[in-house]
Amino acid sequence: MQRFRKIINDPVYGFITIDNPLIFDIISHPWYQRLRRIKQMALAHLVYPGAVHTRLHHSLGAYHLMYNALNELKSKGVDITEDEETGAKIAILLHDIGHGPFSHALESVLLKNVSHETLSLMLMKQLNVEFNNALQTAINIFENKHPKKFLHQLVSGQLDVDRMDYLTRDSFFTGVSEGVIGYDRIIKMLTVYEGELMVEEKAIYSIEKFLVARRLMYWQVYLHKTVLSAEMILVKILERAREIGVRDQTVLGTGILTDFLLGRYTGKIVEHLEDYCSLDDTDIVAAIKQWCHHPDKVLSYLCMAVMNRRLMKVSIRSGEIPAEELIATRKATMEKLRVSEPESAYLAFTGEAENRTYNPYNEKINILFKDGTVKDISAVDNALIQHNLSSPVKKFYICYIK
Repeated sequence: MQRFRKIINDPVYGFITIDNPLIFDIISHPWYQRLRRIKQMALAHLVYPGAVHTRLHHSLGAYHLMYNALNELKSKGVDITEDEETGAKIAILLHDIGHGPFSHALESVLLKNVSHETLSLMLMKQLNVEFNNALQTAINIFENKHPKKFLHQLVSGQLDVDRMDYLTRDSFFTGVSEGVIGYDRIIKMLTVYEGELMVEEKAIYSIEKFLVARRLMYWQVYLHKTVLSAEMILVKILERAREIGVRDQTVLGTGILTDFLLGRYTGKIVEHLEDYCSLDDTDIVAAIKQWCHHPDKVLSYLCMAVMNRRLMKVSIRSGEIPAEELIATRKATMEKLRVSEPESAYLAFTGEAENRTYNPYNEKINILFKDGTVKDISAVDNALIQHNLSSPVKKFYICYIK
């Protein structure tokens, strides 16, 4: 019998191989195909025009790296059964299936107190029912309940294939070369020691490059001040629409997006996963286009700002923004646009962004030396990743109209 095999042409890695009919069926499922309609980097394309790749691109890329990593570990004699291999591939393929429209940007707005990881798990459990319990190993690996811990570490950890792909892919699509990592060398150096995922000592410099690249990508791309401005405006749009909709529901119309904005799924989302999976970026964009002409001055201003890239100014500081500065900025906004004091809070606001290159306290990248000793990357002699890069860096910002 001819062996099952499909190939997908990826701009980053070339050909990605699907050699399992179950995995192909999962990829073909409408809930997975929805990831085509969710941008990986939300509104970063307003700064980096090439950053229009999707969650589907990323999850397929992470699957490809998992495929390679498992093959590498098996070639080194690590015991991985066929069921465990399939489970790890499915776990990484579905790790982001719970993302809502515009990925992280709207995570806390549409559904409060429910993370995308929680939603991913809910969806995986529902798919497990549909696929006659074929996803149980994947779920165990995703939840870190599988006895072979290294499989979960490949899915979610300081050196997981998720991070390897998004750094590689995001640097490719943004054109930011600082994010380029030697993912292929890191995968070649992976090993398992006493049940834990580690890297051989020859990979020390590749790991340091990986961590530095991650730090640079956060400040240069993910937390770029204009990206912060655009994504905060997006949040303010939905918050303003919700406030208006609470007073007058006819303003929002009917539909699933309205139901989410008015909190009708709060506390019972597990019963409405089909509705959740009908939402994607296009729903938000369509609403914003419509609200550009809304009689509410604040809502229309914010929507036009996103649609026409007339974004707010952002000032980044090392310390907290003084309260009197925010009050003065809001007062100037009230005079300029003739809005009320509560309305000015949508047009002048503060926030903070934090990034830590490496956290040795709850996540570790362990280096396995030839003599059998194991050291955390931050404890290696002459390591670049020491305490100065282990401490979190926090920046404060104020957004205001030009």
